[in-house]
Amino acid sequence: MIVGVTGVEEPVRTDASPRPDEGGLGGRFWRLWSASAVSNLADGIVKIALPLVAVGYTRSPVLVAGVATAFSLPWLLFALPAGALADRLDRRQVMLAANALRAVVVGGLALAVAFDAGSIWLLYLVALGLGMAETLYDTSAQSILPQVVTRDQLPRANGRLAAVELAANQFVGPPLAGFLVAAGVALALAGPAVLWALAVAALLLVTGRFRIERDTPTTMRADIAEGLRFLWRHRLLRTLATMVGTSNFITSGIFAVLVLYAVGPDSPIGLTEPGYGLLLTTIAAGIVLGSIATARIEQRLGRSRTLALSVLAMAAVVGVPALSINPYVIGAVFFVGGILLATWNVITISLRQRITPDRLLGRVNSGYRMLAWGSMPAGALVGGLLAEVFGLRAVFAILGLLTLTLLLGMFVVTDANIDAAERDATERDAAD
Repeated sequence: MIVGVTGVEEPVRTDASPRPDEGGLGGRFWRLWSASAVSNLADGIVKIALPLVAVGYTRSPVLVAGVATAFSLPWLLFALPAGALADRLDRRQVMLAANALRAVVVGGLALAVAFDAGSIWLLYLVALGLGMAETLYDTSAQSILPQVVTRDQLPRANGRLAAVELAANQFVGPPLAGFLVAAGVALALAGPAVLWALAVAALLLVTGRFRIERDTPTTMRADIAEGLRFLWRHRLLRTLATMVGTSNFITSGIFAVLVLYAVGPDSPIGLTEPGYGLLLTTIAAGIVLGSIATARIEQRLGRSRTLALSVLAMAAVVGVPALSINPYVIGAVFFVGGILLATWNVITISLRQRITPDRLLGRVNSGYRMLAWGSMPAGALVGGLLAEVFGLRAVFAILGLLTLTLLLGMFVVTDANIDAAERDATERDAAD
């Protein structure tokens, strides 16, 4: 858990679900954890498999980057309605529907590829559908957690979830995707469909009701506006969302073209598909380790200093391919950088869950993520355009320097401001 934060009271619950486990994280959390593990494994395979499949249809950096653009576009177009739905509907039911949709969509693509009916344009359509389902699932998954564990357990629960999500999504998923694509494209797509179906089964075992009761009926537009007002007026949350939006713009740009820089005998790094997957597991391994070690790192350094180091780590991860094409050097930087990158997620997600009222959490999460992830389509497109104009290596140098501008946000994200935001939330919950 993240230490140094005490006295945050659990607000009065407004749903009919059982109370969170007051001691351990509880059986419902671990069933949710299992569903998240399987779902993120499927997600990790698909996100690597789709660009590798795209390379079989085109070698154009812009067209390959278009897959990442289509995948992330729903965060810009659909995030706000997804947040409103998470606050209106049973959050577990939304997660069930999203995973069922993903299983059907990627299963259909597997059939199309098996019968030689695939194309780059079909990949765009599938990526768009998967991205829309992801906005629903992820928004509800972050919003449901305070209904499953107590508020003081959130850092520990988020750390456990982050570890398994990143292990599945980035540590196991990428190399598995590389081997599956090498074995057969249809197989690489059918596997995630089965995994998402298993995630649906695991979610069915999470008992309880996870719908926030509403005193008065409101419109979707009014709900979205209320969540955005809370986010916009909260200087700390607004700054963090802007910083994450900039960082995701940058990382989306480099990872949209990294496959071209790394895979193939004519590429600068010269990796095979499985080798590319293994390279990406180095950063994932660091992130998994960092998720577990966040409490100790934060205890020694404090939250603000830890977040500042995360920014520097990201600059190193983004810029290292411009300085070296040795996969062992890149992998070592990815691993060390991943340790600190993980601390950002655990600290900021727990903070957002603590200081946001439960009835607004879905909308605030979606508004936050719209700012944070809505920049990803533009980042992927810019990464492709920069590669076309200046060459692949220049993309990493330019975006690595841009990463350093995120340090300006640390003038707002101070320990004093973080503590003040948590005190305000405690007083508000006590008044309610």
